[in-house]
Amino acid sequence: MGLCVKCGLPQEICACSILEKEEVAAIKVYTTKKKFKKLVTIVEGLDEGKLAPTAKELKKHLACGGTEKEGIIILQGDHKRKIRAILVGMGFASERIKIQ
Repeated sequence: MGLCVKCGLPQEICACSILEKEEVAAIKVYTTKKKFKKLVTIVEGLDEGKLAPTAKELKKHLACGGTEKEGIIILQGDHKRKIRAILVGMGFASERIKIQ
């Protein structure tokens, strides 16, 4: 009978693994102006492992250019109206997506 490394409780009553799965970060979507007063859409709050494939799918569905770096996705243009439906279609929970 071992103890959990994180909480110190016995393994039988430890809930650390359940709490990790329920832990949900919000995906924040907003627009900002960049060079030459061009609008870009920023998506942040995604896991590092999902960043590159999500950026590729978003660029394909929105027919725009963009990049992923430093934990965010930068898409060329204003796509706030369309992005929620695409992210939900990719498997992200609608409650997690905050559009500003």
